[in-house]
Amino acid sequence: MLEEYGALAAYAEAIMLRFTDSRSLASGLGRRDFLRVGSLGLAGLGLSDLMAASQKKLLKDKSVIFLFMHGGPSQLETFDPKMTAPSEVRSVTGEIKTALPGVTFGGTMQRLAKLADKFSIVRSFVTGDSVHDIKTIVGKDTLKANIGSLYSRIAGPLRQDSAMPTNVALLPRAVLAEAGPAVKQFGDITSSGEFGATYQPFVPGAGGAAQADMTLSMPQGRLNDRRLLLSSLDQWKRQLDVTEAIGGFSQVESLAFDVLRRGVSDAFDLSKEDPRLIARYDTAPLLPKDRISSEWKNLEHYADNAATLGKLLLMARRLCERGAGFVTVTTSFVWDMHADKNNAPMTTGMDYVGRPFDHAVSALIEDIEARGLRDKIMLVCCGEMGRTPKLNAKGGRDHWGGLAPLMIYGGGLNMGQVIGQSSSNGGEPASQPVTIPDLVSTILHSLVDVGEARVLDGLPQNLVSLLSRGEPIRGLV
Repeated sequence: MLEEYGALAAYAEAIMLRFTDSRSLASGLGRRDFLRVGSLGLAGLGLSDLMAASQKKLLKDKSVIFLFMHGGPSQLETFDPKMTAPSEVRSVTGEIKTALPGVTFGGTMQRLAKLADKFSIVRSFVTGDSVHDIKTIVGKDTLKANIGSLYSRIAGPLRQDSAMPTNVALLPRAVLAEAGPAVKQFGDITSSGEFGATYQPFVPGAGGAAQADMTLSMPQGRLNDRRLLLSSLDQWKRQLDVTEAIGGFSQVESLAFDVLRRGVSDAFDLSKEDPRLIARYDTAPLLPKDRISSEWKNLEHYADNAATLGKLLLMARRLCERGAGFVTVTTSFVWDMHADKNNAPMTTGMDYVGRPFDHAVSALIEDIEARGLRDKIMLVCCGEMGRTPKLNAKGGRDHWGGLAPLMIYGGGLNMGQVIGQSSSNGGEPASQPVTIPDLVSTILHSLVDVGEARVLDGLPQNLVSLLSRGEPIRGLV
């Protein structure tokens, strides 16, 4: 047990490691080589899982950032403004020309309009219903698991070379301790369905189930503070460097320690970035607090969105660079614009939400482009549904399952195009619909060799079947 290893005993509060004999491993790695690592909420994770050697040929050197636009964004005020339609239909924010000839976006997408040749828009995406849930990232088409959990079940929970979790969910508290809690009444974005806690997204700073099980043996209150977590990991790493505490371990055990020590805490530490780059991402200054309507004052969830979105996307890029295969990013429940006591009208809402989205996503694309990572990192932006093609009496738009916006960037796919067409009022596809199974298929084909995965021993049959559903979005691949 941990106490047998002298200098490490004092760091039981920082991290707990358990060793066990395993003379009968099929891998033939030998005696005392099954290091059970309780880090990152992966209880029961063995070294054989960590290495995932038999699965390496399945994995493509790519990552996905899934920006879930919680609440249901409007297709008309984002990427399909329909300015020739009647006034009660067309975008209330007007339109803006883009880098693609003849293509316009809603008026708040000013920075993204200039980058439109770098990404693709799908104008025939259908989520299927107008129910408030999180169906595009966790739902019946994903076996009720986060898409990242499907990937993690194939790839293994940790990267061999960096100890990065393959599946991460970034919520506002990852970058702002005082942010509100995650919205779960419409679905748990950290769900791993039937696959168990091992494949749940790692949620830094959120105090969720995965983090509570980190076997970073700290009181729950301290787990809620990401900065203390990083400090403890740094202290632990420094002590190992000074004492050479791993010197007496077997080669395999030493490898596992080395893997665990590399870069995990640094990846979550935005202070490692150039302050000028952080400022480019920062969306906090965009919240127009001086323009709050006297009839509508519920600002808290919009404030969290603006305060955190840019930094969450910056953290996501850092994680993808270091091997996190799937990163979910979401903020509070902000893309719901009914114009009622709890939700802004479209004009105000797009100021509070559309402008931070435009700023943060364009900063991410520019950053990825500058780093030469456009083929490695894929960005998906969508919500649970779209909005009604006709404004309601108060200037809002209500729930609509007939059409929803979908934006995809990078990943080595075909960019700079509009895929599919919508009806004249922006309410339904006017071409072959793109469905959630098609989106899931596009993501999984980008991350893994699906043909190899289908014949992989040990995968649950329902996951194998899911790999055959849908097809990658035509025109992107």
